Amino acid sequence: MIKKLFLMSVITTVVSLFSGFCFAAPVKDYRIGIVTPTLSASEDEFRGAVRVAKKYPGMIKHISLPENFQEEQETAITQILSLGDQKDIKAIVICAGFSGILPAIQKVKARRPDMIVITAPIWDDPDMMAKYIDLCLDTDWIKRGITIPEKAQRMGAKTFIHYSFPTHMAKEVLAKRRDIMKETCERLGVKFLALNTPDPKTGAGSTPMLQFLQEDIPRQIAKYGRDTCIFGTNCPMQDVIIAKALELKFIMAEQCCPTPTQGYPAAMELEISEQDAGDFDKINTMIRRKAAEAGCTGRLSTWPVPVGYFFPEFSTEVAMKLIEGELTDIGISSLSPMAKEVAGVDVYFEKMKPDLNNYYLIIMDSIIY
Repeated sequence: MIKKLFLMSVITTVVSLFSGFCFAAPVKDYRIGIVTPTLSASEDEFRGAVRVAKKYPGMIKHISLPENFQEEQETAITQILSLGDQKDIKAIVICAGFSGILPAIQKVKARRPDMIVITAPIWDDPDMMAKYIDLCLDTDWIKRGITIPEKAQRMGAKTFIHYSFPTHMAKEVLAKRRDIMKETCERLGVKFLALNTPDPKTGAGSTPMLQFLQEDIPRQIAKYGRDTCIFGTNCPMQDVIIAKALELKFIMAEQCCPTPTQGYPAAMELEISEQDAGDFDKINTMIRRKAAEAGCTGRLSTWPVPVGYFFPEFSTEVAMKLIEGELTDIGISSLSPMAKEVAGVDVYFEKMKPDLNNYYLIIMDSIIY
């Protein structure tokens, strides 16, 4: 009986060992190249790529484009071509937000027609991009002209103030978004004001603009009340707007670039360690706590994850499924559930143009602190 039990124990151990070998996850026989700006040039995209490299150790080749991209485009093109020359790299994900990268992709595709290329985003001609790139992604900057005022009204806004300056309003996409914001506010019954600040692109830089906001926001809140949403089109504005929101309790529905790391850390004096720099659950908890302490619960909002941080991971997941044959259709019905799994909230896709089936613009659900 003892011998029989011993034999059964040995057999069980052997079977267990062989089961481990048989069912271990297979090692991937390919790599994916991810291209971003440097950490100092664009923190979110860089950290997003680092996160993916940690998630899939040994599978990711992460390269950073030159700091001064516009003056070193040839260097950047050479860097991207070098990824295409590495036979084990089956996909290239480019999260850069630059124009002038398409020539590199065209050369890669000429050498490696099977190479999967995803851009999230680059800003070259959309029609040309759609011919050479498997999937193009960007933020739906125009549609935010609808979604931001709608969210502001849900948060209680009766007035919506849009701060900008002439050189920004000379940009078609920003002017069009402002006009859509005005139309949306009129539809919702929300009073809309477009106010100009000193132009940071001329004269003394950002200082006069920020000083103007420091002085003008209290005047506007005194006039229109706390149920006013303040929106600014310029990144440096956000520190002042959020700091004033904490003081005056008005509504800040979304920054120009919707992310927990724009404006909130500086205005709230958050101490975010290097280890926690990409932990947005922790960062959002810190912001929610500070908002509550300031009596601003329900008055501040943004997207829960920076789009620049989201794009590298999401694009890599799409690339992997394309390489492995799990994904054959890159339509909205396929991309939406994958995006929600990465972002943790719903992500909405729309075609950039009706006839482009591989170029999508996204809007992400918000977090209200």
